[in-house]
Parts: sequence; C-alpha cells; structure tokens
Amino acid sequence: QVQLVESGGGLVQAGGSLRLSCTASGRTLSSAAMGWFRQAPGKEREVVAAISRSGVSTYYAASVKGRFTISRESAKNAVYLQMNSLKPEDTAVYYCAARNNVSPYSHTTYAGGSDYDYWGQGTQVTVSS
Repeated sequence: QVQLVESGGGLVQAGGSLRLSCTASGRTLSSAAMGWFRQAPGKEREVVAAISRSGVSTYYAASVKGRFTISRESAKNAVYLQMNSLKPEDTAVYYCAARNNVSPYSHTTYAGGSDYDYWGQGTQVTVSS
C-alpha cells in the first residue's frame, strides 16, 4: 500500500509562487509514473501535470504550461510541482497521484485520473487577486 502526502499549499497573491511536494510512505515512488491534479469548487478534477517513471517525459495542461514545472527526486522519494505566476483561477485543492507497476524504462505520461492507483489527500492552494 502506498500513502501519498502533499504539502506546500497555502495562500498567495496573484503572480506569486508555490512549490508543492508529494512524498510517499510504504513504497518507493521510483517505480511509479506520477501526476498532479486539481479540483476547484464546483468543477471536475483536472490534470495539471504528469511525469513519466523515467523522469524524461512530462505533460502539462494548456492552462499551466510555461508556468508550472513537475519534477521528481528519487533520493527523497518525492515529486514536486513548482508553480509560478499564479493566477486566481489556479485556486483549487491539488492532489498527487501515483501509477504503480510501470515498466522500468517507460517514458509514458498519464493524463487521466483513472490511470492512477494511489491518491493523496490534497493540499489547498488559494490565489488572491
């Protein structure tokens, strides 16, 4: 069983930055493809960014491309989401997700919620105008 824990959320002014972290217990993340999703009040959950198991490939939603960066650090069993130039429309609960049992040299990223096996509890990001 994998337990994912997000941290780093908070309140920030428009134009500011936050760095979200996702750490895991129970299993290493090095064998997983990872993703960040978000859900704003009254809206459906949407993918924000994803990274392959290899770390070579990344995917970004059009709304965050050029502003957000996903990365992973195997030594710390962690995945990060650096968020710059934040906008009020980025306000949401952000979730980390892991897809397990991915081929060791896979460069595939996964953008669908159903592609993932494990989810964190989420961290709130609020961007004020």
